[in-house]
Amino acid sequence: MLNVVLFEPEIPPNTGTIGRLCHATGARLHLIEPLGFSTDDRALKRAGLDYWKELNPLFWSSLEECLSSAEPDTSTYFLTTKTDRPYWAAEFQKNDYLVFGPETRGLPESLLHSNSDRTLTIPQTRGRSLNLAVSTGVVLLDAIRQINCR
Repeated sequence: MLNVVLFEPEIPPNTGTIGRLCHATGARLHLIEPLGFSTDDRALKRAGLDYWKELNPLFWSSLEECLSSAEPDTSTYFLTTKTDRPYWAAEFQKNDYLVFGPETRGLPESLLHSNSDRTLTIPQTRGRSLNLAVSTGVVLLDAIRQINCR
């Protein structure tokens, strides 16, 4: 099982869609507080459909708390537009953590700097960026493909 971590997500439909994606792929969803919405939000539930109640996401008060729960020998990757290393350069393994930042600001610069060897990006045309739910889908599904093709 892969782990999808949303650091302080802001937009309920994105989180709902990512929850649905995690449910469909068997990935575990971790939500780092504070969230920019209530989990009772109608848009979150609409995007997640009836899968949301079966998903059982884990809620954490900090990223450090979440990552300290990781099993030994798991890798953590930080997705950002602020690196040149494409996501396909990683050799994903079961139980890896894929960390995505909030929609409007991304992951903190200090976190990216201290983990620069584990930052990944989805190459995109300059001046454009993908929606968080789309980005999560791109990386998560390729990680699953890599794991299953070995």
